[in-house]
Amino acid sequence: MKLKLLSMLIASCVAYSASACTGISLSTTNHDYIQARTIEWGQNDLNSKLIVSPREYTYTSIMPDQKKGLEWKSKYGFVGISVSDDRFIADGVNEKGLTAGLFYFKNYGSLDTYDPKDTKTTITDMDFNRWMLSQFKTVAEVEQALDKIKIIPVYIDAKGVPSPTAHWRVADKQGNNIVIEIMNNGEINIHKNTAKVLTNAPDYQWQVTNLNNYIHLTPGVSKGQKINDVNAFSFGVGSSFLGLPGDITPPSRFVRAAFYVNSAPEIKESDAAVSQAFHILNNFDIPIGSEFNSKAHIPNLPSATQWTSVVDQTNGLFFYKTMYDSTIKKVDLNKLTFSGKTEEKRSLDAGKFHAEEVIPQL
Repeated sequence: MKLKLLSMLIASCVAYSASACTGISLSTTNHDYIQARTIEWGQNDLNSKLIVSPREYTYTSIMPDQKKGLEWKSKYGFVGISVSDDRFIADGVNEKGLTAGLFYFKNYGSLDTYDPKDTKTTITDMDFNRWMLSQFKTVAEVEQALDKIKIIPVYIDAKGVPSPTAHWRVADKQGNNIVIEIMNNGEINIHKNTAKVLTNAPDYQWQVTNLNNYIHLTPGVSKGQKINDVNAFSFGVGSSFLGLPGDITPPSRFVRAAFYVNSAPEIKESDAAVSQAFHILNNFDIPIGSEFNSKAHIPNLPSATQWTSVVDQTNGLFFYKTMYDSTIKKVDLNKLTFSGKTEEKRSLDAGKFHAEEVIPQL
């Protein structure tokens, strides 16, 4: 009974966790594809871990009532970062270059109704990333397999109210990039990620349409003009995109991210694209406290942005930094055998702020 209650508590926490995620997609002239994102949650430490999952590993999705759901065996090994529970992969990439990430979608996502009498092909939303990363190498394969499973909420409370869910960004190393949104009690909508951006609610098509409100924003400096008898001029760099929204709501972050991706310079090499992705996402680092009405309830965390990840799909590289350690760490999937019998679970950092002293040479 205690284990069941703990599982329900963890599931509920995770479902509310990724409240302000921002994702971007970049590419190079050499056709290297980069997927990057932040994950925010200011209530408590998500205890995220680096997960290395092997091939031929058996997964079982656990239903809201703790029954066993879909069981499957992995074809491909993958690397990802978990949230709250080691089973719940928020973002990752497999050895074939497929990436999958979840983004909070409260009030808009609406999954299938859970049927305890029909669980063999049912998985929870928090298992969806593992299911994709462990089985498929292209976006097309994912799309073709969606009608073979039923996705339900990871948690349903005593009143029958399901936990909020996510929408997902899925991309492959061939450059295909989609957003999967499940609405209206299980209706699956697939959008091409033409904006190269994903945040949270509202739905993707609304976010794309909202870009029409910002077509006047351009990079650079506005030209001066004479207003009546006043010679007006720009105060400095950036005047051409004066009015770019700077708040942390999902629509504003979507517009801001789309602007920075669109105005990024032409990139030739993948390492430059990885660097560019981190620099763009620095603009979405949310300081702890900014989302709380009362300072008395601000948790003891360094940042609401708990980690930022960048994936070089083409070259099989997974980069990340955390709220405790801004040093960028790299995982090279090409050096992993993915032949273990169990998943490897590693700490992302030391769990505290760390700064190295630099001793100048005399």
